[in-house]
Amino acid sequence: MAEIAFTLNGREQRVDVEPDTPLLWVVREQFELTGTKFGCGKGLCGACTVHMDGYAIRSCSFPVSAAAGRDIRTIEGISPDITQLHPVQQVWLENSVPQCGYCQSGQIMAAVALLERNNNPSDEEINSAMSNICRCGTYPRIRTAVKQAASLVRQDGAVSIVDPVVTKAQEVSA
Repeated sequence: MAEIAFTLNGREQRVDVEPDTPLLWVVREQFELTGTKFGCGKGLCGACTVHMDGYAIRSCSFPVSAAAGRDIRTIEGISPDITQLHPVQQVWLENSVPQCGYCQSGQIMAAVALLERNNNPSDEEINSAMSNICRCGTYPRIRTAVKQAASLVRQDGAVSIVDPVVTKAQEVSA
């Protein structure tokens, strides 16, 4: 066991876990943030996508020890508060992107990471960034939603994280 410290959704956190524990399981089990999903367990499908220092990573194959000192953001932390949707979430709903919905948190996280770096992506850039697998085949709706979200971000500016969701683990430690 090792104590590992990192920032999770804007708050400093410490966990005492095996260093090779996948970040996915720490986020889901230690912090009870279950929006990030387990898909393949090999870092291929993208259902487990979170942000590390603003970049999309696959958390199922990423050891928590590599997150030490880093900024980790989950689907629960992309909006300023629980009453406001991020522009990507907004257009996802408007375009009825989810079918079964299982992969959607990872898809949204990949889209947010793309748009935070490039608010006017080309089709090629969208294809490159959106490498997550959707078994329901909602790719055309995903592409439409990413383009609409890019337009919203260009109009309104990026959404900043000012008051992330408080997790059950944080409430206990407060």
